[in-house]
Amino acid sequence: MINLKGAVVCVTGGARGIGLATATELARRGARVLIGDLDLAEAERAAAPIGALAAHLDVTDPASVADFHSVARDLGPPAMLVNNAGIQYMGPFVDQKLNLFHREVAVNFVGVINGMHEFLPGMLARDYGHIVNIASMAAKVTTPGIAVYCATKYAVTALSRAVRAEIEGTAVTITTVLPTAVHTELTAGVSLDLLPTRRPEQIARVVADSARSTLREVTVPRWLAAVGVLEEAAPEPLLQRLKQLATLRRPPGHYDEQRRRNYLDRIGQ
Repeated sequence: MINLKGAVVCVTGGARGIGLATATELARRGARVLIGDLDLAEAERAAAPIGALAAHLDVTDPASVADFHSVARDLGPPAMLVNNAGIQYMGPFVDQKLNLFHREVAVNFVGVINGMHEFLPGMLARDYGHIVNIASMAAKVTTPGIAVYCATKYAVTALSRAVRAEIEGTAVTITTVLPTAVHTELTAGVSLDLLPTRRPEQIARVVADSARSTLREVTVPRWLAAVGVLEEAAPEPLLQRLKQLATLRRPPGHYDEQRRRNYLDRIGQ
């Protein structure tokens, strides 16, 4: 557990959505926040009103992550890292371009590996620090139309659990946050009619609270943890029928092209 007051905290993908809401909440609690984002101009615009700093960051590039860490160390020893950067491509698996899947894996999973591998040694040497890995309930409830996204979030959850076991007995902690669908640019154009949804600010509060909590995996909302258990226990044919009903029998990965276009253009589709 760490004290956020005056702590150096780094947030990846912090220019928008959950990342920006998290940076804002951490700054409100007295942390010295460094926002990292591929879009430096947007990160700087986001950081200024909340008294944070911004730096360019490509989480898929280990050298960029190392540079980001160096900027953070200039502020002081990083006490907390929030691995938030993520993208989502939607549609039937066989219809997607392979290079987009590779990019999704690189950002959502390899980016977390890069961040942890860069920041964790210093935290262990100081025996002080906290890492939050933003996963998704898609890690627990696999969803047709976002197959690779589900796989990356499952991988983040497994990675977090395995590394937690390795560092057991130290004062460094790792929390995995698994939100339901959140109203951000990532879900633009997607029908969320029958899903429990949350605002970015609600996820941000959970992330900030984790600095003083002993919880290792946190679903948002908390009751969704039971749905993940159901996914593992129920027969797959039954789950497939339930998922068809939950999506109102729309095609896998269906979305409104016009409403999602700005997001797709930004992440490169």
